[in-house]
Amino acid sequence: VAAPYPVPPTAATLKPRYTMQGPEDTTLVFESRFESGNLRRAVQVAPYEYDCLLRADTNTTSHTRWFFFAVSNTPGPTHPVKFNLVNMSVAGSLFSSGMRPLMWSRRASELDRRSGWRRAGRRILFYTNGQRKRRQTLHTLTFTLDFEYVG
Repeated sequence: VAAPYPVPPTAATLKPRYTMQGPEDTTLVFESRFESGNLRRAVQVAPYEYDCLLRADTNTTSHTRWFFFAVSNTPGPTHPVKFNLVNMSVAGSLFSSGMRPLMWSRRASELDRRSGWRRAGRRILFYTNGQRKRRQTLHTLTFTLDFEYVG
């Protein structure tokens, strides 16, 4: 039976924006083309470090207060990965008070049904970065993740 309206593509059916260059390619593959995903761009600035630019929050002109995206081709526990979210718009953040990013691992969830969302990350810093957008001072949230699984 055909759907009465066109079915939109999902992240699982979309072609990746980055194609692996071979089995030795350690570049993370980012995805946010799903509901609530808000990553606009990720730029690799060092072998295991990425600057991430977020899309503005829905129904605002330029606020960026949260983040939601997926990564694959993770290096496992041998290589920590540093993320710099460079255009956060909120002046204060609970990350400055010890809150850690929330992470979900598909592989951990498949191995143990009780595993789901968990707090993760270390070396968490939230600071004013000197950039401005529409008379608004921007901030950077930076944190390092140790991925439990390769892939």
